[in-house]
Amino acid sequence: MIRKLTEEHNNMLHNKIYIIGSVASGKTTMAKKLSNQYNIEWYELDNVVHIRFPNGGTRRSPEERDSVFSGIINSEKWIIEGVYRECFNDGFDRADRIILLNTPPYKRKYRIAKRWFRQKFKLEKSNYIPTLKMLLSMYKWSKGFEKSKDNILKMLESYKDKVIIMNDNTDMVGI
Repeated sequence: MIRKLTEEHNNMLHNKIYIIGSVASGKTTMAKKLSNQYNIEWYELDNVVHIRFPNGGTRRSPEERDSVFSGIINSEKWIIEGVYRECFNDGFDRADRIILLNTPPYKRKYRIAKRWFRQKFKLEKSNYIPTLKMLLSMYKWSKGFEKSKDNILKMLESYKDKVIIMNDNTDMVGI
């Protein structure tokens, strides 16, 4: 069985942390906090998949994406955050700690709307253009996470000694 966050994790140092969860689960916020706490660079998987430009972006080829990802996971220290994608499973093998943010759907729905409005009115930076289509896509992806969660949990079983499941990103003791 995959463990919840417990006191036994408090004294362990983790140089390679892989955070997964749904859109708006708190992955980026957690990655930033852990990056500051441990002085480890963090990476967004969306930026491994896409090349960002001021007016949008483009998808990397699978070969280029895999090369960028390999460069990250072969480094000494890293924090990676993103939604689950099978093409990045090698990161689970290399991680010291895997965190699944299982934030409740109602909280994600609120965060999606809040983020979209903040980005739409340029109060928050965005890696994409905050269109209505993007807002609806984020809700669709959040719902898709719920449908795929059992499969993700099953996949994580083989890493049970290094997995922590959290219902929110606020209690990060011992990560």
